[in-house]
Amino acid sequence: MEVTVRLFAMLRERAGAGEVTVSLPEGARVADAIAELQGLADGMPLVMAVNREYADADTVLDPGDELALIPPVSGGSMHACVVSEPLSADRLLDAVRDLRAGAVVSFSGVTREVDSLEYEAYVEMAEERLAAIVADVVGAFGLCAAAAEHRIGTVPLSEPSVIVAASAPHRGEAFAGARELIDRIKAEAPIWKKEIEGASERWVAGAAPRPARRRDG
Repeated sequence: MEVTVRLFAMLRERAGAGEVTVSLPEGARVADAIAELQGLADGMPLVMAVNREYADADTVLDPGDELALIPPVSGGSMHACVVSEPLSADRLLDAVRDLRAGAVVSFSGVTREVDSLEYEAYVEMAEERLAAIVADVVGAFGLCAAAAEHRIGTVPLSEPSVIVAASAPHRGEAFAGARELIDRIKAEAPIWKKEIEGASERWVAGAAPRPARRRDG
């Protein structure tokens, strides 16, 4: 079977290409694909993703899968968490500042039209999902750094419930990365929202979260 391997930053430069195709036997794992690259990533800690989902070395690959190898972000950061206290845009902007960055973009989603919103989350899973999204977007858009925070509990009118930030050498990548962050967090994180207006409460209907890729082994 054939698997596409996407490469970023120093890995891309070492290989001389942004992606390569490797031929593997059925049942091969991520570690087998990396071994086929003949030492390309030797000595380098990696974040690995299969079809845009976090993966580890023992993850089984299927024909046509896309494996992304994301090297460390030099001088940047990948910050993601779920918190119960008020969010700070300045804190996230500080987290993504980088001397290589010519553009820093942030987005805040705030409570509107109702007295407050009540957020509930499967916190441990939500933080893992946010971290995976941030790492994926940093690699996919060539960002210097990225960060995301989501608030749980009661969020009053006009206060932010979620903030994302991205820095990049150019504004196009920064804007695109920030938009991808918020779009994927809304679609994938196990976080639920209730509208509170006076004595009235209503859970906000939404789409089912995108399921995580099934892992074998």
